[in-house]
Order: sequence, then C-alpha cells, then structure tokens
Amino acid sequence: MPIPPAVAKFNRRVTNRVLAPLARWLPGFGIIVHTGRTSGRTYRTPVNVFRRNDCYTIALTYGPDADWVRNVLAASGAVLETQGHTLRVTQPRIVHDERQLPAPVRLVLRLANVIDFLELESSAAMPNAMPKPTPGQ
Repeated sequence: MPIPPAVAKFNRRVTNRVLAPLARWLPGFGIIVHTGRTSGRTYRTPVNVFRRNDCYTIALTYGPDADWVRNVLAASGAVLETQGHTLRVTQPRIVHDERQLPAPVRLVLRLANVIDFLELESSAAMPNAMPKPTPGQ
C-alpha cells in the first residue's frame, strides 16, 4: 500500500523542501524534473533512485498514480539530477521487479509495502543548467 495522502501532503510541504537541496548529491536519492501535463509548469520532485548500467529505477513510494509519475509517463521521460549529474531519461515504464535494487533497500521497501517502480533509460548527459524550480513543489 502506498504512503497515505495526508503523509504525502506533509512531505510535499515540509520534507521535500528540506531534502530537495541535498537529494541531487546523496546516494540513493535524486530529483526528477518534469513538466505538468496540463499546467506546463516545471516541477522538481525528490525521489529514491538506483542505477544499474544505463537504467535508473525509482521506488514509487506514493504509488503509480502520483501526479509526477503520470507527468513523466505522459512526456515519455524527464530530467534526472542524481549524484551531481544531470541526465535526460526516457522510455519510462512501471515495473514490479525489485531485483535490481540493493538487498537492504529491497527489505525496507518491502516493509513499507512498496511494490511499484519506475524504470527509465538514460539517453544523454546534459549540461549542468538546471531548470528553475516552481515554488511549492
């Protein structure tokens, strides 16, 4: 079961604002930069991300129906900032296979009942010009 909406709202307003400046540098974290499907606004969402070869896997702790996931799927990709690198990621797909994640991470995600993951392919490194964040996201 994904994280409840009340916790998601708190994280969006409090936790994400604290974590966001560090997420693009910390191992296991990143920022997914995506465009709103209807608003066209640019959003920056902190995520748990893990790399295997040229594939990046993001744990969908809020489930596959989260707005940012729907935005990435609709746009067929996004920009990922992780470990000091900025990458264009494409070919998003929802998977239910956690084997590509490190064993300790799998255990924690199982305890949190996280069963959905978003896989993305790295298409190209980008210059370090970052899109400006939208306030409140």
